[in-house]
Amino acid sequence: MRLLQSLSRGLEALSYMTAQSDPVRLTDVAEALGIDKSNAAHLLKTLVAKDYAVQDDNRRYRPSARLVGTPRTEHTLEEIVAVKEAWRGTLETLVAETGECAHLAVLVGSRVWYIDKVDSPLPLKVDHPIGALSPLHCTALGKAFLSFGRAQLPDDQPVFTPRTLTTRRALAEEIERTRARGYSIDDEEFAPGIRCVARPIYDGAGVMIAAVGISGPSVRVTDARLHELGRIVAAAGQGGRQKEPQR
Repeated sequence: MRLLQSLSRGLEALSYMTAQSDPVRLTDVAEALGIDKSNAAHLLKTLVAKDYAVQDDNRRYRPSARLVGTPRTEHTLEEIVAVKEAWRGTLETLVAETGECAHLAVLVGSRVWYIDKVDSPLPLKVDHPIGALSPLHCTALGKAFLSFGRAQLPDDQPVFTPRTLTTRRALAEEIERTRARGYSIDDEEFAPGIRCVARPIYDGAGVMIAAVGISGPSVRVTDARLHELGRIVAAAGQGGRQKEPQR
């Protein structure tokens, strides 16, 4: 019987990761499978894209929740509070580094709920108050849940500005771009003159629990600055994650 080499190696990689007690490095997978790092990287990216593996903030890999148990779609209040406490310092660091507002949000039904923020020290700034609810399809935090979490594409995409994505096809294409670059953006789609970026935060089972974002006025957040902020938020929190809950 002729075996598909790529599929065989994918299964070998999953078997190897499942057998390890801790997340593994790219080099670990390459050595275990006897392949070069370039091939291992392509293999792992495919497994992540298809939701069979998860890459954490330290660039290590583990099997996704779909392989290690029943996926969780809700988190306890204690887990959410733990994330809020653990990421407070990261919000402060983001504001100090960028000068813009930083926000933390969780998914509540079909909207994002702001649970923490650190304001910009500048006179002109973005203010999304703690406790506010915002839609998924036109906010960076919401698109993070659509792209990296288990939020579903909304049936309705109300128009907030001329830049709001109003069709499922346009939103689906944006989700693919978001996954490829590792962070989501809101390019004046929710409110005129405001641009935002965001990235996911995962729990110990590889399920998205929250999103962290940066927001600023478009007079400061130019096209180039928007993606610079995206790269900053994508790298935020590495080495400083919360102690992840056991499943």
